[in-house]
Amino acid sequence: MAAAEAEARGAWCVPCLVSLDTLQELCRKEKLTCKSIGITKRNLNSYEVEYLCDYKVKKGKAIIPKDNNKALKPAVAEYIVKKAKQRIALQRWQDELNRRKNHKGMIFVENTVDLEGPPSDFYYINEYKPAPGISLVNEATFGCSCTDCYFEKCCPAEAGVLLAYNKNQQIRIPPGTPIYECNSRCRCGPDCPNRIVQKGTQYSLCIFRTSNGCGWGVKTLMKIKKMSFVMEYVGEVITSDEAERWGQLYDNKGITYLFDLDYESDEFTVDAARYGNVSHFVNHSCDPNLQVFNVFSDNLDTRLPRIALFSTRTINAGEELTFDYQMKGSGDVSSDSIDHSPAKKRIRTVCKCGAVTCRGYLN
Repeated sequence: MAAAEAEARGAWCVPCLVSLDTLQELCRKEKLTCKSIGITKRNLNSYEVEYLCDYKVKKGKAIIPKDNNKALKPAVAEYIVKKAKQRIALQRWQDELNRRKNHKGMIFVENTVDLEGPPSDFYYINEYKPAPGISLVNEATFGCSCTDCYFEKCCPAEAGVLLAYNKNQQIRIPPGTPIYECNSRCRCGPDCPNRIVQKGTQYSLCIFRTSNGCGWGVKTLMKIKKMSFVMEYVGEVITSDEAERWGQLYDNKGITYLFDLDYESDEFTVDAARYGNVSHFVNHSCDPNLQVFNVFSDNLDTRLPRIALFSTRTINAGEELTFDYQMKGSGDVSSDSIDHSPAKKRIRTVCKCGAVTCRGYLN
């Protein structure tokens, strides 16, 4: 209904955030027609076919015999219905993820393993979400005045480190070295060679259901060159004391979503359990293909670095992405996995990565 017409009738006009597929499904369920979304009397009772029980292929077309009275077994019919509902739910979730993301790469969702649907308590975000009482200052106080940041004294030099990238946008510094990118105060433009992480994921990725008991995972749908930025690890920023309490709860459930921001101090932790991006679904490996780096751009508080994941080698399309959950931004592996003092003692989660160098546990 148009806004003027709605006002004349004394009604409110609000934007609809429901997907087209959902609206069409609701119309068919309530036997309503609506030309605006393509539901007419002619196609009101038309549905997408999920499964053909008995058919023959003739000249590239599926032909169903007229005398087909074959009935599916109840268990098979029930499974097909569940699979159809799952497919619809996963498609809606995929659409929602792509509406919320702010980066170039597309997000796809796939489950050919079981009937698991979208997570019920996960909210997609693109940047850190501070917990109550924590302030994130996302505006730098100074910036460079370079005309060519690759050759001039840019932000990294001011911070006492090397520019992190080569001309092919690949990282050229060793793990443990911080990345200082140009910020909103800098005079350089969006094509500056020192603006990589802040542009977000450039690759199309797929959240998929793994077949080895590791739940959801993430695979790339595009070839990723060695030492390239892949994604950022984001979540809710909480204090390390709160993280210790949540950590024990997560360990009891056999899940791990906490990432300590320990570049210079150990005050804060990123908790990606409820709030996060694609990185929430990336699995652990003791022999990973992603490496962690600390990044600073608009927020120069060394207690709150951004966490970026870069490829350690060429990753082919279809290959699962993994990083070491015990890896710190310093490039070292956390000693927490071998510390059994009373303060650190927790239920240990068995690792299923299958790597030759597997340590046996996630924590």
